[in-house]
Amino acid sequence: MSEIVKRSARVILLDGDELVLMRRTKPGRGPYWVTVGGGVESTDASVEAALHREVAEELGGTLHTPQLVHLITDELDGGIGVQHIFVARLKDMDLDRRTGTEFSKPERGGYDVVRIPFTRDALGGIDLMPPQLAEFVVANAAAIRSVSEW
Repeated sequence: MSEIVKRSARVILLDGDELVLMRRTKPGRGPYWVTVGGGVESTDASVEAALHREVAEELGGTLHTPQLVHLITDELDGGIGVQHIFVARLKDMDLDRRTGTEFSKPERGGYDVVRIPFTRDALGGIDLMPPQLAEFVVANAAAIRSVSEW
């Protein structure tokens, strides 16, 4: 069995009837969209703690209670990576409080916060990455809405 060499925490983040995503632009590549989140660091007490840290860094935001709903496993050099996918509602957001290092490195490209309607048509009109996550969100939209209604 391969060793887990990387963990990340991502959130399917709802605010009302909208999905909050990051629109990524990189030199030499067309735009694509990702959920908020990132790698689990050695200083994080848990995967969920990493998620809260990432939301604070990328959005200056906080979440209502996140629910773990999916795992994505990736083959990496030296082992496997596991992406822990949560669903949550946005409690608050202040982009002036963002602190992620990615915002101070223009060579990494743009990280724009966008909102799209949480509908099949809107999801079909964007390049949500990774593809396994896009498929999961579309296939489970009703369940995602029900998990996130508190």
